[in-house]
Amino acid sequence: MKNYTITVNGNVYDVTVEETGVASAPVVARAATPVAQAPKTAAPVATGSEGSIKVNAPMPGKILAVKSKVGDSVKKGDAIIVLEAMKMENEIVAPQDGVIASINTKEGATVEAGDMLASLN
Repeated sequence: MKNYTITVNGNVYDVTVEETGVASAPVVARAATPVAQAPKTAAPVATGSEGSIKVNAPMPGKILAVKSKVGDSVKKGDAIIVLEAMKMENEIVAPQDGVIASINTKEGATVEAGDMLASLN
């Protein structure tokens, strides 16, 4: 018997697989039992007050770097945050000229598509 922990669509299961000794025989798994998940970490607290121009995550991923801080002036196209998604680094850029009003994430945080990362005034 071998024990495995498998994650499917965010649900964690402990699975026990019985080896029959015959390479061509199908392996049958016993019923999977859900495992309690560790509580998610608290969402990062926004620094600064929220601005009128929101910068949202275009896709789920992990924040690799926050390149700007509250109060920085940015031009349209300036990188604010670096987001890793599908093993690629994606620069999240300012949609227009402005001043960073808030940063709503931190390095190492995991974000979903549509999560607000920053805001501008």
